Amino acid sequence: MNIFIMILIALFMAGYYMLDSPSQNVANQTTDYAITKSDLRSVAQCMTAAHNAQINGMQFDDICTQQNQIVSAFICLDERLKKTNCEIVRNKKPAFSYLISASAPIIPDNYNGMMEILEKHYPDAGTFGIFFENMIMAGGTATKRIVPKEIISEMNLQDGQLVYLTQYEMPEVATQFASPMVFDVECPVGTTKIYRFGRWQCISYNTKTDCGGDMIWDSEQFQCVPDESRKPLCADSQTAVMVENVWECIDPFPEKQCPDKMIARLNYNTLEWECVTNPEDIKESTKCDNFFGATTSGALGTTLRIPQTSCTDCEKLITNLETCEATCVPDPEKLNNSSCYPGNPTECTGSTRAFYFGFPNRTYINKVQKIIDIPVLLDNNHSQNRKFNCMDCGGRGINQEKSRPPYVVVCN
Repeated sequence: MNIFIMILIALFMAGYYMLDSPSQNVANQTTDYAITKSDLRSVAQCMTAAHNAQINGMQFDDICTQQNQIVSAFICLDERLKKTNCEIVRNKKPAFSYLISASAPIIPDNYNGMMEILEKHYPDAGTFGIFFENMIMAGGTATKRIVPKEIISEMNLQDGQLVYLTQYEMPEVATQFASPMVFDVECPVGTTKIYRFGRWQCISYNTKTDCGGDMIWDSEQFQCVPDESRKPLCADSQTAVMVENVWECIDPFPEKQCPDKMIARLNYNTLEWECVTNPEDIKESTKCDNFFGATTSGALGTTLRIPQTSCTDCEKLITNLETCEATCVPDPEKLNNSSCYPGNPTECTGSTRAFYFGFPNRTYINKVQKIIDIPVLLDNNHSQNRKFNCMDCGGRGINQEKSRPPYVVVCN
């Protein structure tokens, strides 16, 4: 019996020694410290995640924010460090703009552990640390950041809270301009279209246009015309013509020798003499005894360099047998003539490019039957050179309703 009691006492003593031995206590203490460090690190990680989400305008919905009572707020201060609205009023921003996040207070025994975590894992986070006596003690830095009193009061900060404070610049608000309703207008001849006071308007051309050479501005035709007051008095055997906007006296007597039944004629385009068939030798069956050309511009008695009855390289002469009137009209078949259009005609095609004819005035336009049913613009965008020209509308495109290539092209 005594032996049995001795064995029980020995077993009891052995168990007591094992449970209360120093080595076992050290193991428990080491495990408790690791758990505490892990909990502190999880608080710091949850804090940075919630803070960064607010910076990026996102919502961080995680249970860790509720467990650690983490809250974030935008707070703005004026020059006197008093709270103000975080908005731009009459282009004036708040003097200081902050984003602040705070957690529940941690116990003082864990201050050192949290500082070690901040110094190891968040050395470059900026103002991220423990709030103590109106200051933020950040890990990895020797400085302390004083927190403005308005922020302390607004956030109700207490010693021991983990605080993340970020100062930011409030972004500029882009000015929004409402696009007004734009109603397009068609301006008559002699006016141009401009955008004023929120709408399109037609205004008159500048009547003080300077014309070069021996030209003068015609306020009715809105173009430069030969100045008759500068027309020279030529010899009886000479004729005054316009050469490059300057009056010159041309000797009408040619040195060119022509064969029989042909006569020499001055080509006003090249100012060279050429041999043409003598019209007196051509007997056509017509009821008209004489043909006359229609004048397009110039005062009575004016001799223009390119008279109406002397067609250009892009025109052909047609005759009205009823009125015996000869008129020059555009001839699209001459587009391949380099004298009519010096470029490559195939390059002026597509949805943005097309040919148009440089009509000189309204009198000329009214005699072209091909375009009698559509309006023709006489403006600075369309040449009046009596040749075919290439119009490039670019991104605007060609107005199909108002255009009729190769006679008329109008851009949108």
